[in-house]
Amino acid sequence: MPKKTSKYGTPDADSPEWTREDFKQAKRLSEMPEDFQRFFSRKGRGPQKTPTKTLISLRVSREVVEAMKATGRGWQTRANEALRRTFLT
Repeated sequence: MPKKTSKYGTPDADSPEWTREDFKQAKRLSEMPEDFQRFFSRKGRGPQKTPTKTLISLRVSREVVEAMKATGRGWQTRANEALRRTFLT
């Protein structure tokens, strides 16, 4: 059997593949202590610490979207800032 590796390509000895016996011994969340259940039962990210943004649908040309995405991670934030500079200054 090939050696299991993590997503980083290194051996994943800390998290071996589960066997049938491991699954038989596992407990359901409802069987765990209440504080453990509360911690893992949280839904969503919680309240935002900064003012919320409004989700909209906006049609723009394919070239504009490709150019924005080509700037890399954070392109949506930069697009928001460009709109802010254009319309709020």
